Amino acid sequence: MTTGDEYEAALRSLPEAHSLALRLRDAGVADDVICGYLHIEQESLGTLLDLAHRKLDTAIRNRRRSGPSAGASLNR
Repeated sequence: MTTGDEYEAALRSLPEAHSLALRLRDAGVADDVICGYLHIEQESLGTLLDLAHRKLDTAIRNRRRSGPSAGASLNR
C-alpha cells in the first residue's frame, strides 16, 4: 500500500502534464476541463492518463527500492 507521502513524492517526480492530469482526475475534475488545462483533445486523455499511471507506478516502485532518501538530491 502506498502512503500519502510516497504518492505525493512520486507525483512530483513525473512530467508536469502527467502529474497535473492525475491530480485533476483524483480531484474529480471533468475530462473536458482536464483537457482544457493540458491543451489536448479529449480523445487523447485516456492514453495520457494510462501513461501517467504507468509512470507513477514505476516511480513508486523505484522510490521503494531506493529507500527513504530517494529523490532527495532532486529537491535542491
